[in-house]
Amino acid sequence: MRNSSATATIDIADSTAPSPYVGRFAPSPTGPLHLGSLATALASALEARARRGRWLIRIEDLDSSRRLPGMADQHLRTLEAYGFEWDGAVRVQSAHLDPHTEALERLRRLGLCYECTCSRAEISALRTETGDAGEEDLHYPGLCRSGPRHAGRARALRFLAEDREIAFDDRWQGHCVDNVARSVGDFIVRRRDGIPAYQLAVVVDDAAQGVTDVVRGCDLLASTPRQILLQEALGFARPGYAHLPLIVAADGTKLSKSSRAIGVAARDAGATLLLVLNLLGQAPPGELAGAPPAEVWTWAIAHWNAGPLRGRRSIRAPD
Repeated sequence: MRNSSATATIDIADSTAPSPYVGRFAPSPTGPLHLGSLATALASALEARARRGRWLIRIEDLDSSRRLPGMADQHLRTLEAYGFEWDGAVRVQSAHLDPHTEALERLRRLGLCYECTCSRAEISALRTETGDAGEEDLHYPGLCRSGPRHAGRARALRFLAEDREIAFDDRWQGHCVDNVARSVGDFIVRRRDGIPAYQLAVVVDDAAQGVTDVVRGCDLLASTPRQILLQEALGFARPGYAHLPLIVAADGTKLSKSSRAIGVAARDAGATLLLVLNLLGQAPPGELAGAPPAEVWTWAIAHWNAGPLRGRRSIRAPD
């Protein structure tokens, strides 16, 4: 990529109609919320509240092999302890599977996806043979476009990526351009185990919830052109995007559940909120030291300024 700076079914007419600001926070219950998660949730909520919009919570739990029992409830309890308030009921992905199935069938009818039996190891080996390197995502060269290559194997579904540039203006990362066909190739929309892939699921759920603006981490910036392709294919409106600088450890690595980043504790929630506000460049006044979360929130909403986030890709967390 180049960078220069709740319904069970989906109604396309509704998803494209003008609406007030609707944001969302969509954690996966694969581990406790850490400082990076809290920063994303806080920036997302403040953007929505400062714009007098709605802010939703969605639990992205489609991957049953990775979700931890009770973790979704723990996420919600943590957010409540930090003073987060969301609008409407929490949407749990696994309880709303019909829209994903409907979207996949629509892509099939449009001839925009095909079955694939290639494994990640095979694609990785091909990249090694051709000398490709440097991209986190493996480029898929369309090996199964003319039909599945392996009889008897489980079949994923891949989206046919059109060879053209996709451009969008990110509020914090500037003008971004990518040609998905050349950067990652035809990408998976349904995994071989039958689970809808992240790229499809997030597009479908955002449309179903009427999300108008997506605030999330810079690690998902490269996913945005793929999601725009799916939005266009399915007839959904394109939301606005704002990709937050990543909170990174002292060694520059992203804080993540997979790297066992320490979860945020419910105690001293007000102090931790002030820490995150400082990381986000908000400079809360010293008088808020020791204040409860509600008081911190009142100041943060009234003084939210996204300016310090523009053009930044990472923010170092304190040791």
